[in-house]
Amino acid sequence: MTTKETVDLGEFTFESGESIPSLEVAYETYGEFTGDNAVLICHALTGSAHVARRPDSGDQTAGQARAWWGDVVGPGKAIDTTEYYVVCANAPGSCYGTTGPSSTNPETGEPYGTDFPPVTVGDWTRSQRKLLDELGVGRLHAVIGGSVGGMNVLDWLRRYPDDIEYAASVAAAARLDAQCLALDTVARRAITTDPNWNEGHYYGGPEPTDGLARARQIGHIMYLSKASMARKFGRRSAGREATREKPTDPAGAFFPYREVESYLDYQAEKFTDRYDANSYLYLTRAMDDFDLAAGYESDADALAAFEGELLILSFTGDWHFTVEQAEVLAEACRDAGVDASHHVVESDHGHDAFLVEPEKVGPPLSALLSTGLEGRAITDTAEDEEEPEAFAPVHTSLFSK
Repeated sequence: MTTKETVDLGEFTFESGESIPSLEVAYETYGEFTGDNAVLICHALTGSAHVARRPDSGDQTAGQARAWWGDVVGPGKAIDTTEYYVVCANAPGSCYGTTGPSSTNPETGEPYGTDFPPVTVGDWTRSQRKLLDELGVGRLHAVIGGSVGGMNVLDWLRRYPDDIEYAASVAAAARLDAQCLALDTVARRAITTDPNWNEGHYYGGPEPTDGLARARQIGHIMYLSKASMARKFGRRSAGREATREKPTDPAGAFFPYREVESYLDYQAEKFTDRYDANSYLYLTRAMDDFDLAAGYESDADALAAFEGELLILSFTGDWHFTVEQAEVLAEACRDAGVDASHHVVESDHGHDAFLVEPEKVGPPLSALLSTGLEGRAITDTAEDEEEPEAFAPVHTSLFSK
């Protein structure tokens, strides 16, 4: 059983103190609710509620060509929708059905544009809680998310600690580091300096597609590792079959149009066809602003009330949310007495690994949902065990104590 719906949560006040008269949230559900089997999936920055494949839609929904975690969520998959009731909601501020800058302001009849209130990860969490209330879901069997969706998970743990039995934060961290903040700043500048941005009120006229394209290209570079880029592209020319409307600079006609350039141009073109520039500004701001310890004395203090079990999953080639950042989060769990386990997956795919390597991501998530952490301590190492791990390799021995 699957559903694709939109629910009106009524007036919604954001953490900024500003409010809108109506917050509509687009969501999808998979499977049947039995009272204790609900799993909330939190999407990444430009994701949607379309987390798994839907037989009634030809897998074309929410403006995306395919389900963003269709190899992990579904019948017989790691997050098995024949066993669990899976809910995925689009975040406020997005452009995939949930109210955001491109939505019509009922008070003016025009798109909100940048009159839309600032959005935080906390606003995402609060809207998800309200949605679950509408669906009759109280305590969650699990909440799972990747990238900024993993930050969304951490916010659930500090905001609604009694509502969750299991949690998984995948390729995430307690906060962004300065380098990622800087790159996000440049990406937003690319949008806001586009002549067509018009202070965010471009709807009905030329859109800032060039700025959004550059922002997405910066994002893609952040999501890949050096090793994966070398393997995919190297320094190879894209060849004569590759075309571009015009060289990017006067010398461009003389020098080769490389595969890496062709890839970035292709990804940018696809993205500008489906995403809203203002939503990119709003959601990157929400991600940049998130700090697990905000309002608390420390990360450990923020997590202290959570009595469930947390799986932290990181990837060796990810420099967006690093293994070291994940270990800082694991250390905070130790300090807080939270039952948690940090699993480090060998991968050279960069940040995208949590999306493109389902065979490494799915098994630990499946194990968490079915049996929890089974008493695994965060300090367990593969070398300490007589039998090898049944799922993603554990390398917490990388961190000496």
